[in-house]
Amino acid sequence: MRFQFLAIASSMAICVVSVPKATAQIPFLPQLQAPSSVSNDSDNRVVSGWIYLDGRRLFQIAATRTNFPERSEDIQKKLQKIGQNYFQSPVKTAVKVEVRQVNELPVIYVNGQYLMTVTSEDAALRQVDVSTSANQVKESLEEDLQQAKQERQTPSLIDQGKIAAGTGVAMVIISLGLYGWQRRSQEDLERSIASQPQRELFNYPKPADQAITTQLNQRQQQHLQEAKRRLFQLGQAGIWGGGSFFILGLFPYTRAFQVAILIAAQFPLRLGVVCLGIYVTIRLTYALIDRFASTLISSGAFLTPESSERLQLRVSTFSGVTKSITTVIWVGVGFLIALISLGIDIVPLLAGASLVGVAVSLASQNLIKDAINGFLIILEDQYALGDVISVGDVGGLVENLNLRMTQLRDSEGRLITIPNGEIKVVANLSSRWSRADLTIPIAYQADTEEALKLIATIADKMNQEMQWQSQILEPPQVLGIDQFGDRGLIIRVWIKTQPLKQWDVAREFRRRLKVALDEAGISISVPQQAIWVNDDQLLNVPSNGKDN
Repeated sequence: MRFQFLAIASSMAICVVSVPKATAQIPFLPQLQAPSSVSNDSDNRVVSGWIYLDGRRLFQIAATRTNFPERSEDIQKKLQKIGQNYFQSPVKTAVKVEVRQVNELPVIYVNGQYLMTVTSEDAALRQVDVSTSANQVKESLEEDLQQAKQERQTPSLIDQGKIAAGTGVAMVIISLGLYGWQRRSQEDLERSIASQPQRELFNYPKPADQAITTQLNQRQQQHLQEAKRRLFQLGQAGIWGGGSFFILGLFPYTRAFQVAILIAAQFPLRLGVVCLGIYVTIRLTYALIDRFASTLISSGAFLTPESSERLQLRVSTFSGVTKSITTVIWVGVGFLIALISLGIDIVPLLAGASLVGVAVSLASQNLIKDAINGFLIILEDQYALGDVISVGDVGGLVENLNLRMTQLRDSEGRLITIPNGEIKVVANLSSRWSRADLTIPIAYQADTEEALKLIATIADKMNQEMQWQSQILEPPQVLGIDQFGDRGLIIRVWIKTQPLKQWDVAREFRRRLKVALDEAGISISVPQQAIWVNDDQLLNVPSNGKDN
């Protein structure tokens, strides 16, 4: 793992190393937004900018906002023409830069050709007087023109070509090495996933916490693999993009393309880096959440012998909601970073957003109430995805749960949506374990002891069968005669089951009990009433009005 990330870092080395050379020749990304402001007047505002030669910054000039574009273009054209004439001259010809006084202002001539007049605004940029500023421009021109001519000579071009060739070879080697590491990492992950089922064939069944931990670890590896894949792609882009950018800066004929590339690609490049960074951060956050959940499960903090399926439901709910929240947070952070990278001041935006947030919060109190109650539901584990709950007059299977609402699917297939703020009292029918609560009516004339013994025998026999042993958590309890009812003697039976298995167990138990009672000749009573008349006169009334 460490070598892979070192490879990614080394792949960016060419791009990083090329930055100092590029900044020595051209303005880097923040400096491309010329001209810059010096004063605060609207129309007569003084702005400044750079003069370039072969994509290299030479010196700065300043002028009013209306005059600057024309002056900058004029100086740039004259310098280009002067440079072409000088570069075509013999090798040993020296550049001659003169500073002459015209109308009490220094004027710069290069090889007898007029270039520019140094103004007080130019001197103000360097915080010196006009004469000193003119001499600084003169020294810069002499040095840079001689260097530019030297770079155009054949020996220099050959040397730079060797550097370019070496850079190209290094790009290919590093790119192939990075690609090889990526392939090996992917193959190792695939082999690990493929060998997992084979290993499980030779092991005893894993406990529920280990099975869930394995699933979470696999998710974590997938998220890390996705983050590494994007970083590998960024590394490849850094290798070829940075290397090509560096090669362009080696030659005076192609160096100007650096400026064009940076001007054209600076905003898309910034946005792309921000988007990729946020995406990788989200993936790493997902892996961290899965790692945290796996650690909690492995520690046994939330695990009891009856909580295997319950734990899986809770982890699924917690993981999904937490990932949704972190995704929203990181997307918001990425949006702010993107605005900053584009040069937008976000302080007024944040101030305005805070006021809007207060207004929205006042207008959406119900949403805030739903979100707070939803957070407490998830934190306190009142219910989770896959639970069967009853809320007021409705109930069903929890199909969707987030901070705002809970969606249930009832027995008729209807999807019921309940805002979390409206949930006051909830009955969870599948939290950790369930219970089949059975009431069995037996006729008053039946043998009670035989009926109780038969019910207990049926319950114990069912508990010992492999098919039902995994669903019944404890031996069934025959509580005895619960009450005398209009249907006869009511015998109560409790069977503790896995979550959501109480209905299956109860149906099977009733079927077996009915068969056994019929074979034993014990009838299940039906509602009946007995009428007793104690009035003797009514009993002695002669029939048909005749005395006996």
